[in-house]
Amino acid sequence: MYFTATGTAPRIQSHVFKPCVVIPVYNHHQVIVSVVERIRAAGLHCFLVDDGSDSACRQTLADLTSDDSADDSAGVTLLRFDDNRGKGVAVCAGLGAAHRQGFSHALQVDADGQHQLDDIPRFIDCARNHPDAVISGSRIYGQVPASRRYGRLLTDVLVWLHTLSTGIADSMCGYRVYPLAATMALLEHSSVGRRMDFDTDILVRLYWEGVEVVHVETPVVYQDDIPSHFDLFRDNVRITKMHLRLFIGMLFRIPSLISLRQQRPGTHASN
Repeated sequence: MYFTATGTAPRIQSHVFKPCVVIPVYNHHQVIVSVVERIRAAGLHCFLVDDGSDSACRQTLADLTSDDSADDSAGVTLLRFDDNRGKGVAVCAGLGAAHRQGFSHALQVDADGQHQLDDIPRFIDCARNHPDAVISGSRIYGQVPASRRYGRLLTDVLVWLHTLSTGIADSMCGYRVYPLAATMALLEHSSVGRRMDFDTDILVRLYWEGVEVVHVETPVVYQDDIPSHFDLFRDNVRITKMHLRLFIGMLFRIPSLISLRQQRPGTHASN
């Protein structure tokens, strides 16, 4: 399953550009209300995926979906898991629901409020101009804590190895727009990371499938009072295993990746 041949990305058949937002949520009741309000103000339908949250967060999410007064185009759809299954599983569930409801693109946003939501129009406009590409956030270095900055640098180097290219600038940033046709086609035949290994894993695999990655620089806000769900031991083990799988997968794709690098010699940056 991990060694499928590299091919050309499926092109979107519909000319209708219909974006939405997908948010995986796990016990982020402190900020999720304001995040959803900002997204609805931008006129985007929001898919909330409750990944086994506690009762306080579950009630907050239920309250968000009880308001039927808003325009349906900027409404909220709530999906629930009874137990915590991981960020990757939650995002993929949201992407699948959005695809089934006829959306063409999905903007992934974290529930902890760290993403600069003022940049939503920039992400959406970029996706409109590049409908077959993944529009990936690239965090501004100066605003990333030193510990995360070093982790990002190491991951960037490994991703460049997995793709034989510098075409992916920040695979760990979970602020991105997925073209749903190409993404769902990938998920039909490939396994991707289920937890904190998800963001890097799916982006590399989409690149392998020939999906262009276009970057949008964006600031992030790290809040000390918002808990992180990163498990230092378990998630680092998962990420290490992911990089090993991706490295092995790269070996099976060397000729096609070299060809792909010649077609796309650099990163297409959007500021």
